[in-house]
Amino acid sequence: MSRLTISETPLDNLCVLERNPIIDNRGFLERVFCINELDRFLDGKIIRQVNHTLTEGEGAVRGMHFQYPPYCEQKIVSCMRGEVYDVAIDLRKNSPTFLKYYGVVLSADNFRSLYIPEGFAHGFQALSPECEMLYFHTADYHAPAEGGINALDPAISINWPLKISELSSRDRQHAFLDSSYSGVDLHVLS
Repeated sequence: MSRLTISETPLDNLCVLERNPIIDNRGFLERVFCINELDRFLDGKIIRQVNHTLTEGEGAVRGMHFQYPPYCEQKIVSCMRGEVYDVAIDLRKNSPTFLKYYGVVLSADNFRSLYIPEGFAHGFQALSPECEMLYFHTADYHAPAEGGINALDPAISINWPLKISELSSRDRQHAFLDSSYSGVDLHVLS
């Protein structure tokens, strides 16, 4: 039996992973990551870093973050406590879905994760008072390569489920995109 059900989204290579737990009267066991089931997405890359966050405050937003080449990363994001509206924006230069976003509710109860390919910005909004997230990354964090999209950018027009109650000063300072923005070129090896 497969421990992960993989569903495609309207954005190429962005997938929702449904973890299929084994449940009994003691609770459950779930597989959060499995190289055998996810290797076709990871394309030989390994998980290099695992991060755990706690976000307090319903309506708080973290994001929208990404890394420029050659430090681009793939992510698998899961909500382990609470509930979030998780969002990925396609920033890939020349992608047919360039600047489109996809959002999905991840929660401790629905056993969903989001697989995010390279060239996407990622963020989420807390839909409950406390949310714990687990992130698997295929690249180490490299501060000089960090980029961000403003969560309120009208060029993206993310339909956040709640009024944004909290946004870090760093995330607020991301400039809005203009017509000259051409995206992330995944073929650049700078």
